This record gives sequence, structure tokens and C-alpha cells, in this order.
Amino acid sequence: MGAFKMRGATNAILNLSEEKKARGVVTHSSGNFAQALSLAAKSLDVPAYIVMPDTAPEVKKAAVRTYEGKITECPSTLKDREETANKILKDTGATFVHPSNDLDVILGQGTAAMELLEDYPDLDYIFCPVGGGGLIAGTALAVKHFGTNCKCIGGEPLEADDAWRSLKSGKIETNETVNTIADGLKTQLGDQNFPIILENVEEIIRVSEEEIKSTLRLIWERMKIIVEPSSAVPLAAVIKEKERFKNKKIGVIISGGNVDLNQLPF
Repeated sequence: MGAFKMRGATNAILNLSEEKKARGVVTHSSGNFAQALSLAAKSLDVPAYIVMPDTAPEVKKAAVRTYEGKITECPSTLKDREETANKILKDTGATFVHPSNDLDVILGQGTAAMELLEDYPDLDYIFCPVGGGGLIAGTALAVKHFGTNCKCIGGEPLEADDAWRSLKSGKIETNETVNTIADGLKTQLGDQNFPIILENVEEIIRVSEEEIKSTLRLIWERMKIIVEPSSAVPLAAVIKEKERFKNKKIGVIISGGNVDLNQLPF
């Protein structure tokens, strides 16, 4: 389904009892996790109920339907999403799976870095993007348990730098505005993933919108990989600090390719 989120969604469902699987899973998401949970559930023959804002792009709703997720639309506020999800939970007895603030999801996302370290055990750093915190928390745990003197570093848009500020202040910060092309990184950290991040992430490097765009173009042109803007952020962080990381062995998590081809910035 074009993003790392399939890992966390699959792991979360696999850890449910047979009784809970039969009743299904619920999430609220406008994009990648909606698709991930729908496809993971379909693969495991589990019902999936997806709450999506009525403003979500039709292409994303169509993808969820293709994966047989049962969509309920609601207004786009977090309050409306949560209330709609809670009603479905009450009506169906299904289990709620949060896109990033769930330990089974976090551990599932961490398998990407775990596999990378199996192939390249001598990495000095692994860079990954920071949005809701599920991927970077899982990556940091993988680095801690499977790496050797390896460190986890996050990349984050300057225009949505709540995680950078949270790491500095020691508490979960929020964004007043999120004017970034990296639409997958507009969400904020949660109480499950933040303690993991605080303890195990070395640092977070912020990048500008121009740095994200130029790196996105570089990946498309040189690597021939279709990535969405959020995926370019960690490589943009490496390039921004290239003198500092010169001659180091670096892994980068390329996290998703669900890009709107009508909205390319180049």
C-alpha cells in the first residue's frame, strides 16, 4: 500500500486474540494508515472500520475501498474523528488501533530498521522522518537492540517542528500551524511513543521546505524512486549536515510513496 505503516498495522492485528480479530479493528486516518489497516485486515480476514474526514482526497478513499475497509466519513476535527470511532467501537465491539501511538504498531514499524541492520550491521546512524512518532520510536528501539554503536536521528520539517521542540523541553509540544509540503508529518507525538523517543533518539534535525523539495527531486532523478515529500525529509537532514556526517555509514528509512502526481513541486 505504498508506506511503512503496513508493518505496524499487520503487527497490531496479529497480536489480537481470535475473538477480537472476529470483531474487527477501527482507526481514524485520512491517508496511509487508513490504507495500511484496511489491507492488513483484508490479508488476515479481519473486518476493518475506517473513520475518514469528509475532506480526505477521493483517491485515498478509493484506495481504502479497494482494500475493503468500511469507511465512515465525519468532519475533519480530531474531536469528530474520535467520537465517530468511539461510536463504531460501541456498536461493533471492534478494537481501536492508533496510527502511531500504540506499542504493537510501534514495534511493527521498527522492523524496517531491524531488517536494515541485519543487512548492514555496522551502521553509525539511521535517519528517519518524524510525524506522529510511531516510526521513529520503533526505529530507535531497533537501533538500541540490534545496532552496534548506532544512533537514531530524526528529520523533521521546520514548519512542523513539534518533535524537535518536544525533545528540547521534555514534554509533548504542539504546532500552531503546519505549513509544510510533507503532509505525512503534520501529526503530533503521543504518550506511548514520546517516552521511547525521549530516551532513545539522539537528535532531530529540522529542514526547510526548499531543502525538502530539492531532496525530493534528487531521489526521483538520481535514485529513480517515487517518494512522497515526507520520505525526502530524512535524506534532506543528512544533506543539510553532510560535512558532519562525512565518512560515516548511514542508513535512511524511505518511508512512503503515496504521492499526488497532480501536486508535484517540480
